[in-house]
Amino acid sequence: METLLVITNCPDEETANAIALAAVESKLAACVNILPRVQSVYRWQGKVESASEIPLFFKSTAANYPALEARIRELHPYEQPEIIALPISHGLPAYLNWVAAETTQ
Repeated sequence: METLLVITNCPDEETANAIALAAVESKLAACVNILPRVQSVYRWQGKVESASEIPLFFKSTAANYPALEARIRELHPYEQPEIIALPISHGLPAYLNWVAAETTQ
């Protein structure tokens, strides 16, 4: 089973906590790290913007990605949230097995 690290950024702690909890409770992610606030600089609709955001790192699987993406989009207040998935090519086998077991529906 392919393990993924899925990343998004939220505008505030309340949103970050709600999305993280929903993902773990529904077994779409085995674990979600809520990171400290970061400053993001980006171009949006032709203008350079800057925003303070809360990053989330989801540990999930490729099989769960479509449902996880849909859940993040459903709960996320941004019109077009950053949702990216990176394959985890290596990791402690016991940990990767745990991610797979905790995300099996």
